[in-house]
Amino acid sequence: MKPIVSKESIVYFGQECYTALNTYLEKANHSKIAILVDSNTHEYCLSLLMSTIEKEYDIEVIEIEPGEIHKNIETCSGIWNALSELGFDRKSLLINLGGGVVTDLGGFIACTYKRGINYINIPTTLLAMVDASVGGKTGVDLGNLKNMVGVISESEMVLIDTEYLGTLPVNQMCSGFAEMLKHGLIQDREYWNKISDLSQLDIEELDQMIYDSVVIKNKIVTEDPTEQNIRKYLNFGHTLGHAIESFYLTHPDKPVLLHGEAIAIGMIMEAYISSQLLSLTEEDLQHISDVILATFPKIDIESKDYQEIMNLLIHDKKNEKGTILFVLLTSIGAAKYNCTVDDDLILKSFEYYKSL
Repeated sequence: MKPIVSKESIVYFGQECYTALNTYLEKANHSKIAILVDSNTHEYCLSLLMSTIEKEYDIEVIEIEPGEIHKNIETCSGIWNALSELGFDRKSLLINLGGGVVTDLGGFIACTYKRGINYINIPTTLLAMVDASVGGKTGVDLGNLKNMVGVISESEMVLIDTEYLGTLPVNQMCSGFAEMLKHGLIQDREYWNKISDLSQLDIEELDQMIYDSVVIKNKIVTEDPTEQNIRKYLNFGHTLGHAIESFYLTHPDKPVLLHGEAIAIGMIMEAYISSQLLSLTEEDLQHISDVILATFPKIDIESKDYQEIMNLLIHDKKNEKGTILFVLLTSIGAAKYNCTVDDDLILKSFEYYKSL
């Protein structure tokens, strides 16, 4: 597959990843290299990566605990200290081998350690392949508030090899699929139609589906790298989805939701709002709801929790001057950003989801 070029980075696919990586490592002549993993990618993915590196380099492996709950400044502090103690300088390289937590957090660490060292993302989950590793967004959570601290700075390259997906649990695959569905909903009805029926999908087509999803996201972020306008489209489903994810992340009596599971709920609710405020048809709303619920189990959101979830919306990063701003759909394949929604309609979107 042809590499996808963004403003400052290149996304490689399949075996070409490792040709590009070895060429880069030889030319760059980094003083030291660290590979950031979590305990899962250390066990299941690191050996594959190491087997592809052709020459001997001074490589350190730094491991963190898996999961969104560890995507915080405390984890960063531990890694910054580790890099310092290991003698990493500004000519060093950080390779992030993992899902969205590792690539988001690792990118942030690289951008801030000694005011910036080079980094490479090697996503190992479907979610990270189609979303977290592309576009230069890095960051960590502040308490239960998603990605509140971070910078936008692209990696040297992104390497997407679907062989890493072989050990991924089904729920993690589905989590990534939510972002692929989102890309279709905001930009490309044909792509949505292609992937919306999982029963018709051939696993052999997965590489092409991922490629097409990255093309959609890359086109948007190349035109608007700092999210001044159309990059906001990528937040469809995320205003309510992030609030739901944050609420469930730290509530002692609630299950922790994967990112894609929360965004799936957010997309249904925000599609409902779109049908009430914009031109999304009732037929398309029902189709979106049916497709998402065919993949993602319905979550019981109790009525007594609605207001507490809504209180978290004020922290959404798209907000301006205290106004909560949504991305909504005008149709499948077309979106509008900077939409305001009153509280009564948000509450009705909860009830719509509950009624399905």
